[in-house]
Amino acid sequence: MPNTPPRCLIKRDFRSLFPGENAPQLLYVSHVRPLDQSCPRIIHAHEDLVEVLLICAGSARFRIGETAYEVHAGDLLVYNSGVVHDELSGQETALDSYCVGIGRLRMPGLRENALIPDSIPPICPMGDEAEDLGQLYNMMYRYLAADRPGCEALCHHLLLALLSRVLQRFGDAPPQQPQPEAGALGREIQEYMDRHFREAVTLQDIGKALHLSTYYLSHVFKEASGYAPMQYLLRRRIGEAQNLLLTTDLSMAQIAEQVGFETQNYFNAQFSKIVGMPPRRYRQDYLDKQLKSPEQPS
Repeated sequence: MPNTPPRCLIKRDFRSLFPGENAPQLLYVSHVRPLDQSCPRIIHAHEDLVEVLLICAGSARFRIGETAYEVHAGDLLVYNSGVVHDELSGQETALDSYCVGIGRLRMPGLRENALIPDSIPPICPMGDEAEDLGQLYNMMYRYLAADRPGCEALCHHLLLALLSRVLQRFGDAPPQQPQPEAGALGREIQEYMDRHFREAVTLQDIGKALHLSTYYLSHVFKEASGYAPMQYLLRRRIGEAQNLLLTTDLSMAQIAEQVGFETQNYFNAQFSKIVGMPPRRYRQDYLDKQLKSPEQPS
């Protein structure tokens, strides 16, 4: 490269973002290629970890919280713990992405397992840095996939490097604009359903709890989210079922009950309709991939 000095010096002192025991834990690194997206993840949240997703190629429409975003190659997305997200990345979008799952994250001034303030947009175009970040993700993924000696320590330090760059880019992000009244009401409806999706709630139950007519409730929520309320509830249950299928050994009947389905047969039918395969096969396909690579779900 022209005009590159033979030696680059550290010109400024810096303080580590994670001093002492305040070190985040790398839980997994995943690499999702276009051919891996025949079974998309449905609406879900992670209560005890943060995910940081880098889009390497392709584009799609993602919903994070109550807001929909158009994402493109070079964009980086942050899912704080507890934030519901819907990864609308079927085969037609041809997405190529990396994702890291991070636990024990304690950032000054933020709630536990939040990387960025909840008040700022969770998406940031990384521009020229996207390729460099992709190399960090790729190195972590390759070392863990090959189970190389010392890979845990190496990947821990690579994670710290990744987080440092991400935080610097997000640091100047403006807060999200206040929502109009209808948008705020749509968020209130979603929050209610996210709290109660495991229960046998009806549209009438939601309307009664929020003091809204079912017609107005449905209209507002459809306008805000793109889903009818009961459609959202169904997808929310299926998304949580995917989490349980990939991270527990619970039976199909136990999972169906935990996510709010009255019968296992109805759960199987709805899961197959939305995901494209029965839940038992979905779990088995994931386990088969695990034998080839220690990748974790995003």
